[in-house]
Amino acid sequence: MSYSTLAVVAVLAVLVVDLAVYRTRMVTRPVFWVAYAIIITFQLLMNGVLTGLDVVTYDPETIWGPRIAYAPVEDLLFGFAMVTLTLASWAAVNRRANTASRRGRGTRTRRSSTR
Repeated sequence: MSYSTLAVVAVLAVLVVDLAVYRTRMVTRPVFWVAYAIIITFQLLMNGVLTGLDVVTYDPETIWGPRIAYAPVEDLLFGFAMVTLTLASWAAVNRRANTASRRGRGTRTRRSSTR
């Protein structure tokens, strides 16, 4: 499987996890897109530095060709998948912990003595 194909598969898989498995619907929230805009700014900056200085190189036969800030667009797809999966997983775990806490399973209670 090529780098480009893996990037597309990663994005599609993460969207399925976010929308259907975790049901966090992270990608439907405006706050996600604001946070992602901040993240992608720094991703482009670092990708630009690393690929512009030839620290990281790509075989032209394995990428689509278009680049943004020296980095192939596939890097943006992988970055999106990584960030989205991390945030959706965090939200899902947090939701589970909050649900358990509301049901009294996740909190430790101290027994009070009546001496």
